Amino acid sequence: MADADLDVIIRQLAKQQHKGLTAAVKARRARYLTLAAKAKDAAGKQRFRQMAKHAFEEGTAAASRLRMSADNAADSYARAMRRAADALAAQTLAAPKKASGKTAKSKSAKPAKA
Repeated sequence: MADADLDVIIRQLAKQQHKGLTAAVKARRARYLTLAAKAKDAAGKQRFRQMAKHAFEEGTAAASRLRMSADNAADSYARAMRRAADALAAQTLAAPKKASGKTAKSKSAKPAKA
C-alpha cells in the first residue's frame, strides 16, 4: 500500500470501520431483543423492542454518516491532488527554459589561425 493514493486508503479504512460499526449495531440490537424475550410483562417486552429499534436506527445513521464523511474526505483529497498536479504542470510549461552555461560550437566552424 506504499504507492497507493491516500483517497483509496481512506475509502478502505472507512469501509472497514463501517463493517465494524454495523456489526456492533446488530449485536446491540440482538442484545435488546434477547432482553425483550426474557421480559416478564408485555410493557417490558415492548420497551426493549423499542430500544432495539432505536438502537438500530441510530447506529445505522451513525455508520452512514461516518461513511459519507470518509467519502467526502477522500474526494476532497483526490481533488486537491489533481489541482496540485495541474498547477505544477502549468507552472513547468509557463517557465522559460534556461540555457545551460555551455555554448555549443558548430562542427563546420573552424577556429581562425593567427
